[in-house]
Amino acid sequence: MKRLLVILSMILALGLGNNALAEIQWHETNREMTGKSLNDPRTSDGVEIYGSNGTITIVTPKRITVRVYTILGQVVSQATLQPGTSELRLGSRGIYLVRIGNLTQKVAI
Repeated sequence: MKRLLVILSMILALGLGNNALAEIQWHETNREMTGKSLNDPRTSDGVEIYGSNGTITIVTPKRITVRVYTILGQVVSQATLQPGTSELRLGSRGIYLVRIGNLTQKVAI
């Protein structure tokens, strides 16, 4: 049931198009991660996804396209990130879905 809800949310978000994109921007940073979250943030592609203090942080060894959705399926951000560490500061805390290629990961901030 949860999987169906996530799939429906993704379809709804994709149907909304660019009108749902917020003015939230990714920023590259040189900051090193000092610890790991409770869940293993490392994906099979070597991409690390963290959430803390109102920020989603992604560390990637290669160029990736990332989309961030609210739990209701609204697109928060869509961007192509360069190798390195990038941060997305969000205005509100909550649970977000981060999609990179075929991988979707839940991030709580």
